[in-house]
Amino acid sequence: MSSKAIREYDAKLLLAYWLERAPPIAPHAQVKTNFVYPTAKVAQIAWDPATDTITPDTQLPSWVFTSKLVAKPDQLIKRRGKAGLLALNKTWDEAKPWIAQRAGKPQKVESITGTLNNFIVEPFLPHPSHTEYYVCITSAREGDSILFTHEGGVDIGDVDAKALVLNLPVTQPFPTREVIASTLLTHVPAEKKDTLVDFLIRLYSVYVDLHFAYLEINPLVVLDAKDGGEPEVAYLDMAAKLDQTAESICGPKWAIARDLSVYNQTATTSAGGKVSADRGPPMVWPAPFGRDLTKEEAYIQKLDGSTGASLKLTVLNAEGRIWTMVAGGGASVVYSDAIAAHGFAHELANYGEYSGAPTEGQTYEYAKTIIDLITRGTPHPEGKILIIGGGIANFTNVAATFKGIIRALKEFKSQLTAHSVKIFVRRGGPNYQEGLKAMRLLGESLGVPIRVFGPDTHITEIVPLALGIDISKSNASNVGVDGLRSVQPDTPPAQVAPVADSSDAVGSIHPDGERTQIADHIVHFETKSQTAARPSYRPFDATTRSFVYGLQPRAIQGMLDFDYSCGRQTPSVAAMIYPFGGHHIQKFYWGTKETLLPVYTGFTEAIAKHPDVDVVVNFASSRSVYSSTLECLEFEQIKAIALIAEGVPERHAREILWKAQAKGVLIIGPATVGGIKPGCFRIGNSGGMMDNIIASKLYRAGSVGYVSKSGGMSNELNNILSLVTNGTYEGIAIGGDRYPGSTFIDHLLRYEQDPDCKMLVLLGEVGGIEEYRVIEAVKAGTIKKPIVAWAIGTCAKMFTTEVQFGHAGSMANSELETADAKNKAMRAAGFVVPETFEELPHVLKATYEALVRAGTIRPAREVEPPVIPMDYKWAQELGLIRKPAAFISTISDERGQELLYAGMRISDVFKEDIGLGGVVSLLWFKRRLPPWATKFIEMVLMLTADHGPAVSGAMNTIVASRAGKDLISSLASGLLTIGSRFGGALDEAASMFSNARDTGLTPREFVDNSRKANKLISGIGHKIKSVNNPDLRVELVKEYVRKNFPSHSLLDYALAVEKVTTSKKDTLILNVDGCIAVSFVDLLRDSGAFTPEEAGEYIKIGTLNGLFVLGRSIGFIGHHLDQKRLRAPLYRHPADDIFINMAEVSQPRVLGRMQ
Repeated sequence: MSSKAIREYDAKLLLAYWLERAPPIAPHAQVKTNFVYPTAKVAQIAWDPATDTITPDTQLPSWVFTSKLVAKPDQLIKRRGKAGLLALNKTWDEAKPWIAQRAGKPQKVESITGTLNNFIVEPFLPHPSHTEYYVCITSAREGDSILFTHEGGVDIGDVDAKALVLNLPVTQPFPTREVIASTLLTHVPAEKKDTLVDFLIRLYSVYVDLHFAYLEINPLVVLDAKDGGEPEVAYLDMAAKLDQTAESICGPKWAIARDLSVYNQTATTSAGGKVSADRGPPMVWPAPFGRDLTKEEAYIQKLDGSTGASLKLTVLNAEGRIWTMVAGGGASVVYSDAIAAHGFAHELANYGEYSGAPTEGQTYEYAKTIIDLITRGTPHPEGKILIIGGGIANFTNVAATFKGIIRALKEFKSQLTAHSVKIFVRRGGPNYQEGLKAMRLLGESLGVPIRVFGPDTHITEIVPLALGIDISKSNASNVGVDGLRSVQPDTPPAQVAPVADSSDAVGSIHPDGERTQIADHIVHFETKSQTAARPSYRPFDATTRSFVYGLQPRAIQGMLDFDYSCGRQTPSVAAMIYPFGGHHIQKFYWGTKETLLPVYTGFTEAIAKHPDVDVVVNFASSRSVYSSTLECLEFEQIKAIALIAEGVPERHAREILWKAQAKGVLIIGPATVGGIKPGCFRIGNSGGMMDNIIASKLYRAGSVGYVSKSGGMSNELNNILSLVTNGTYEGIAIGGDRYPGSTFIDHLLRYEQDPDCKMLVLLGEVGGIEEYRVIEAVKAGTIKKPIVAWAIGTCAKMFTTEVQFGHAGSMANSELETADAKNKAMRAAGFVVPETFEELPHVLKATYEALVRAGTIRPAREVEPPVIPMDYKWAQELGLIRKPAAFISTISDERGQELLYAGMRISDVFKEDIGLGGVVSLLWFKRRLPPWATKFIEMVLMLTADHGPAVSGAMNTIVASRAGKDLISSLASGLLTIGSRFGGALDEAASMFSNARDTGLTPREFVDNSRKANKLISGIGHKIKSVNNPDLRVELVKEYVRKNFPSHSLLDYALAVEKVTTSKKDTLILNVDGCIAVSFVDLLRDSGAFTPEEAGEYIKIGTLNGLFVLGRSIGFIGHHLDQKRLRAPLYRHPADDIFINMAEVSQPRVLGRMQ
């Protein structure tokens, strides 16, 4: 979203803070007088619906209680004075009850009713009427305009007729003081002119620096000078809009102005309060009056802000029967139009859209929110309808996004049935067949009616079907349109090639005895000198070469596959530019073989090495697209640039478009999928996957040129044109932002000049006036070719409150900008305009056939494109191929929405507080062990964590650490000492004691047999501890096991062995390793969680030693950190502690000779 209104309170804080601090708009734009900047005295009073109270006095600044005040609602309400919503010259004791009486109450303002929940209070300023002025700064495509009148206030009247206007074109320098005064201040007293010029200069500097999109002050009060000082400026009422897409640039500036502490006002902040990203709270974007955000809308808004995808939801009528869940900004408007056109606007419950490839989890949350709303309250006697619609996606995996929707539908099975919800699904794009199949099967399993349709059904044809309207005999029905199928009879059906003959595989032997080498599969293309200039109306042809800015391998492969299917001799992508990766080469497929594309870090080298490139496809993010595009414009060789990024600040977009226009460079976008020239050139992901390219016949040129705002609707036009005409000649999606780099008229004039383009199509939408430029061209005779047109957004008039559609520019600011007005004007100018969008295929077909009959279009024989093998990854995703996995893992999975440990969600791990022992049980044993067992595991880890610095593992760790090694190296050094002599006794002790008892040996027989075999019993013996000086660690283990284990037979056996061994020597006790080992065997065998075979296997594969390694790693890390903290120097062992015995020189040193 771009231009969004803010509260008057926030607008005044922005001016109060930045009016004095913002950098001047130009070096010469300096303050001349001793200008007195207005003070920041505004207070916000909010109503809390939970307590039905307003902001307490303790949170208000002190001046509120000592000043005469003005109080008014602060909710984007126009003409508050005429609505009786203004309290003037009141004390706080008078203003407070005035606010309290209205807070939380419904209020009708003109035709809109809303709840008053936010008020602004500021000092009352007595002033004579002749000191009131009006100033407004607006932004348009051409630049900014300052409107000024010497008469302000509530009775200002027609501002457009009365105001003096100073236009500030985008690329022109800021005017001088003299020009400002002579243009705007002709009716202002001379003594106030300099002050007002200073104010306007500072006001416009703030406007630009903070990325305002609109700023109106009425009245602006300029009080007469006193005591030889300067006139004082004050602003009373204010309305403002900011460019929300500039938040990444201006967010800190907006936030600091909202930090009340910078004005020395009372600001209560708790020590444990929420920490924001900047100093001060982030900007608040209030809903229009009458449209208070519901909890669900606020949740989706928050979800939208945390993802690169787009998620929008507006609840229009919570009691409505018809709900939509539509993919795509343009498609979402088309569906709402269709519902309204059939007379069901009063039943439409919501407007919303999801797009930009949201994840399964995000789609699930979005769908769950809508379905929850559908199934609330009392079931409607006629049931409810859910339309899950969308256009033909460019790159979104339809089946993947449907997974999230399917999850949500399953959760609400009983509620959907209780409310008699009928579901209608229409979608196209990558993997749509699998998605629709899953939806159909879901309907069968849920018992909920779900009907599914693909791209062979017109995008909105499911709407009358869902509403129960029979349109079979009207022009709105597309059933009778010849060949209305997703794939035409004479179109090659598939893009998947049969498995290639392996005779040319790498390593295969040719008849001449030579082997096929890897390089034989690499196709090389020579860089040509600059090609002959194309006519200006044809920026793309079959020789067009481009740079792709950004690392976009998927989009580039799609462009190369398109090139190959069109029969191009060279790839359309010459190289990539990626500033962060260094120079390198990337490999891509060219048909069944491969080719190499260079990656450069900047334009200079790329331009020098590729003189044949004149197009740039810029995938830079919204933050860097401005700088990268301005850099690109420095090179005369570049003639066209496509800007893919969404969320480009409007001021940046305007500057780019005008600088490009001055240099004769065509800009497509921003916020666009790009465009396509069938048979010649494809921008990025335009046209979708290769199956859609083939189905829509985009591999060869047709005769129809179209221009649209929506990328998703472009695919729909490609599809429709392939079904009712001979296809697309060229199609451009200019993007949905307010200031696209090129507009409808730019491209339609090109098509008019191009002799190969015979018919034009314009798909406009509500908002903006660009369609009228086309109307003027048609009326003037500049455009003579037949043009079929439609403006989407006709539903907007049905809504009682302001609704922002999916595209930033799709909002009517006047009657002229409504879709109905545009369609009417286009029809009157001679365009071919259908009555509804559903009739568009019919009028396209009729117009095309008339041109064929007239001989203007001569359909050519269909050509068969080469088959493009499907990428392995995509084929695997579609379930078309399989291959054995190289690895098998059964303990964890991070692929879904949430990490799983042996099937247990990580959130449940913490929710059920299973502890570290529980995590070990999941990841080591793939099962939940009882609490006594997991507690024992944790006990073992604590007991084995360390045994002092003298043991070999700790010593190795210390020596490595003192040698300057990092933590990992030092830890590894210590761990490598663990074995049968150090620490590894657990496995061996478990094995020896288990085998002895299992074979029926008595403890004495076990000891005697070991002595006869000259074998020490692992787990028996200690250097220091004895019967009379027991190891307390062993005592702790024995106590815990006896108290908590259901059985401890092997521990009892080991203790009986200890009695035998200690009778010979009192230090031959059961040590901690042996006690842990036998106790763990008891756990494995007697917990009931393992079979005897499993218990035996875990003993054999090193589980017990794993416990020692895990526990002792804690100590080793501690020793490493201790040495680093002590800054211990390199360790050198003392020489006197080493016995050195050098062999005699006469001793033979070579024991063998090589023959």
